[in-house]
Amino acid sequence: MKDIRSNWLLYLMFAPVAIYFIVFAYIPMTGIVMAFESYTRQGGIFFSEWVGFDNFQYFFASGKAWLVTRNTLVYNVIFLGSYTLISIVAAIFVSEIQRKWFKKLSQTLMFLPYFISWVTVSAFVYNFLNYEYGIVNKLLGRFHMEALDIYSNASYWYLILPFLYVWKWVGYGSVLYLAAIVGIDQEIYEAATIDGASRFQKIRRITIPLLKPTMIILILLGLGRVMRGEFDMFYQLIGNNGLLMDATDIIDTLAFRSLMGAADFGMASSVGFYQSVLTLVIILTANWLVRKYDKDQALF
Repeated sequence: MKDIRSNWLLYLMFAPVAIYFIVFAYIPMTGIVMAFESYTRQGGIFFSEWVGFDNFQYFFASGKAWLVTRNTLVYNVIFLGSYTLISIVAAIFVSEIQRKWFKKLSQTLMFLPYFISWVTVSAFVYNFLNYEYGIVNKLLGRFHMEALDIYSNASYWYLILPFLYVWKWVGYGSVLYLAAIVGIDQEIYEAATIDGASRFQKIRRITIPLLKPTMIILILLGLGRVMRGEFDMFYQLIGNNGLLMDATDIIDTLAFRSLMGAADFGMASSVGFYQSVLTLVIILTANWLVRKYDKDQALF
C-alpha cells in the first residue's frame, strides 16, 4: 500500500490494462470447465454433466491429435524462422538505402500487405491459382504447358502458405528490427569505417551481433504463438477442402469445425485446453534454454 500511495499515478495508468486482461483473459478462463463436461444448453457452463477426461480421450482416439499438432507445430516453426530471417535481411537492406524517398517507398510497399485482410488475400490467391480460369494456368496455357491443379494437390501448399505468411508480415517485422538498427550507436560504425571495414563487414560484425537481443526477445514472443496457428489464413485459404485437410488442418481449424459443424462444445474446449498446455510448456522450455545460455536475454 505504501508503494501504491507513492506511485499512484503509475498504477492509475496501468489500471486500464489490468482491467482489460481481467475481463477478456482471466474471467473467460473459468470456461475451461467445459473441457471436462458434456455441455448442454440447459446445464450451461457450470451445471452440465461432468465427464472428466472423456472429451480428451475422444480427441486422441479420433486420430486427429497427432495430425493437427504436427501441422500446427511444423507450419509455425517454418513461419517463425522464415519471417525472422527475411525481416532481418529486409531491415538491413532498408537501413543501407541512402536516398530517403526510396527508403520510405520501400518501407511503405513492404508494410502495405500487413493491412490487407486474409479474406482479400484468399480472393486474390483463388483468382491466381484456380484450375479453370486462374492467371497462373492461363499463362501456362499460353506456353502450351500443363495446367496445375493446386487446390487438389497438398504439396504446393507447403510452399504457398509460408510465402504468403512472410509476404504479409515481413513489413511489420522489418520495422521492429529497423528500429533496433537505428538505436545502434553510430560511433561504432564510424570507428569501423576508420579501421577500413567494408559495408558487409560492418553488417556482419556490428549490425547482426547487436540485433541478437531483439531477435531473441521476438523469437521468444513468437514461440508463444507457435501452437496457435494463423486461423484466419488457413481457414480463408483452405476452408473445408477435404483434399488438402490432412496437410493443412491445424488445431485452431479443428476446434472451429468441432464447435460450428458438430456443436461439440466439450470437444472444442478440450482441444483449446490441450493447445494452451502445449504452448505453456514450449514457452517455459524455450525461456529456460535461453536462461541457460544468457540469463540477461530471458523474458523471466
